[in-house]
Amino acid sequence: MQISLSVADQEFCSEVRAFIAANLPADIAQKVDQDQILVKDDYVRWQQILGRKGWLAYTWPAELGGPGWSVVQQYLFDAICAEMNCPPIVPFGTRMVGPVIQAFGTPEQKERFIGPILRSTQWWCQGYSEPMAGSDLAALKTRADDQGDHYLVNGQKIWTSWAHYADWMFCLVRTSREERPQQGITFLLIDMKSPGIEVRPITSLDGTHSLNAIFFNDVRVAKENRVGDEGRGWSYAKFLLSHERLDNASVGFAKRLLRKLKKVARSPLQGTAPLIEDPAFRMKLVDVEVRLLALDLRVLQMLEEMAAGGKPGPAVSGLKVRGTELCQRLLELLMEASGYYALPYQKPLILGIGGEEPVGPDFAATAAARYLNRRAMSIFGGTTEVQKNIMAKAVLGLG
Repeated sequence: MQISLSVADQEFCSEVRAFIAANLPADIAQKVDQDQILVKDDYVRWQQILGRKGWLAYTWPAELGGPGWSVVQQYLFDAICAEMNCPPIVPFGTRMVGPVIQAFGTPEQKERFIGPILRSTQWWCQGYSEPMAGSDLAALKTRADDQGDHYLVNGQKIWTSWAHYADWMFCLVRTSREERPQQGITFLLIDMKSPGIEVRPITSLDGTHSLNAIFFNDVRVAKENRVGDEGRGWSYAKFLLSHERLDNASVGFAKRLLRKLKKVARSPLQGTAPLIEDPAFRMKLVDVEVRLLALDLRVLQMLEEMAAGGKPGPAVSGLKVRGTELCQRLLELLMEASGYYALPYQKPLILGIGGEEPVGPDFAATAAARYLNRRAMSIFGGTTEVQKNIMAKAVLGLG
């Protein structure tokens, strides 16, 4: 399959590259390039730069405040941002709750929340997963009891990314118990400063903190913060998932990892010959690059189908599985290239703080941390097992 960019898309790419080169803060780009942990200020600074340009909600149509880009332009923007070491855009506002509020929210909710989302002046988190309701989200038990003009929310959410930064949470709660577990679920917007909310940090395997457990103890939520009708939260959640598009294929991230791996492979390590000269390692590098090229072409093909009016459908699950496998394989090869220099745990370097010197080459200081952290790709965004079940049933037609 051959895909060539139109003149307009080539000009679009040039415009995006020029803007990033002129506006991306150098300290943030350096942290991304070195795979160091980003903090709230790093994300917000870049997102507010994009917001002033009108590019933060880059998947939104022009009439809703976005740039009105085609699906191909959105993909190109993603790829260029990864190529030029931009921080990822935190998706909870622009990619998740924003479209739900636009589609189902009241005029007052749109007035209150859409502007801050477009300007990145509010940080959102997602209240979905619970200790016994992860892949089986419909099993959620956090309840919201009707108190007239408000609900009282009690329960627990878990694996909540960046909740310690969040101003607001969009949350699925159970307002009634019906025959089907998908019924009786309601979509609430919850102020994270509300009395009765406790945020407990969960430290990841790499020693860093981005995940949290959230506890609700008689948290009062005004009914004006309910999105849509009571009991229809499952429908709104499905609508939200339809806006995640093909992002879970992680092509941009994988391309950045491949560029880094090639650079590492060409560099002598402490006086030894470059790894690119080792036939066995070179074969591994070629194998992962060929598979990434195939994934990239399939994503572009699907984008062309979407541009012609089609929908991605369940086949997207296969792209998520392959993207996960490729990213994890690339991180594994970076670990292999680091050798025993990946063993020291140098937290200041992982966090991008202090002036500690790395033990060995720079890239090795964060290799183990990123490898361990990204094992979670097999879980978040839909576990690999669930994605394979979707493909088996909906694509292959197996029982």
